[in-house]
Amino acid sequence: MPDATWIDVGGVEDLKHQPVQQVLIGRTPVALTYRNEQFGAINGACNHVGGPLGEGTLDGEYVVCPWHYWKFHYQTGKGEPGHEEDAVPAYEVKVEEGRVLIRSTAISKRTRQAHEPHPLARTPHREEGPIRVLGLSTTVMTPDHPRYSTSEDLLEIGLKHASDNLECETRLLRLRDLSFRPCEGFYSKSSRACTWPCSITQMDPQDEMDQVYEGLVHWADVLVLATPIRWGAASSLYFKMVERMNCIQNQETISDKHLLHHKVGGFIITGGQDNIQAVAGQLLGFFAEIGVQFPQFPYIAHSRGWSAEDMQNNMRYVQKSQSLREGATALVERCVQMARLMVHGSLGESRTARGGRKAHELDTRAQLQGSRDSQNPSGDSQD
Repeated sequence: MPDATWIDVGGVEDLKHQPVQQVLIGRTPVALTYRNEQFGAINGACNHVGGPLGEGTLDGEYVVCPWHYWKFHYQTGKGEPGHEEDAVPAYEVKVEEGRVLIRSTAISKRTRQAHEPHPLARTPHREEGPIRVLGLSTTVMTPDHPRYSTSEDLLEIGLKHASDNLECETRLLRLRDLSFRPCEGFYSKSSRACTWPCSITQMDPQDEMDQVYEGLVHWADVLVLATPIRWGAASSLYFKMVERMNCIQNQETISDKHLLHHKVGGFIITGGQDNIQAVAGQLLGFFAEIGVQFPQFPYIAHSRGWSAEDMQNNMRYVQKSQSLREGATALVERCVQMARLMVHGSLGESRTARGGRKAHELDTRAQLQGSRDSQNPSGDSQD
């Protein structure tokens, strides 16, 4: 049998200056490496979710995928020790007359090590039982020196009412008790690099963001989120959490996969300074985008205004306010009533994405071409 074709990918002097780079063998991306005066070539698509190995880095003898840091030997394509069964195809490389040549046919095959799916990756399915209410407190607090939180106090009052009087199951998650890493921007590398469950959750078993994902996607019918106002915005922990929760919405836009079914949301917002409606708008906007729905009057709030610097009096007011307690219980009741309608009623299933929505991709190429045509009606080339 004759040898497969050798493909000239460039000159040695041009290619040896980059430890890792992508070249093409026909239409196949290949990660070309240079280490210890030797070239290596492996297939450019990572086994995980197809990350571009040719855009990665070299860690010793291993090419590191830039998306999620999977590693493959730069010459054999085998995974790092303990994961050798995860291998990408390898290619033979030679140098002739100052040119780098790669054989067009791989000398090994792609193999995949069996990986158990992450528990969160299961299809969401509501188990039978009472309405389930998840409380999320986003208040930041020093662990060894706890203090009174107005928003968390009202949240606990609402959850107790749901449990004692509305026959609901309840859970309270305090974000400050969870150890979870900030979003590391996988989506910024490529939309497909943002996975469900979140890439960090898959890679780091110590990351406790999984409790938020489990509670919201798989367990709760109702989410009641409480936040203080910090410099006119929700708490820093809130934003740290929702950046990680973007992977839920990305499943809509990238994979046409709807994770949140019949979820109702409500919010409790308190602060010593005003900006309640702006904070509420951000909360409503984000959770609407991931598929949460809302009852009438979906939030309660309290603020003593811009000039109220006597925070101790703000706390005393909330502690003694019967109207705020009634507001918290009424908010939870509205959310639970809507959840019962959605869970036990007959709203039916229908697609929520519509033309013009982010989850419905528009033909932007046609739009751009149409714009060019309108600027150049004669059709003459402008190159």
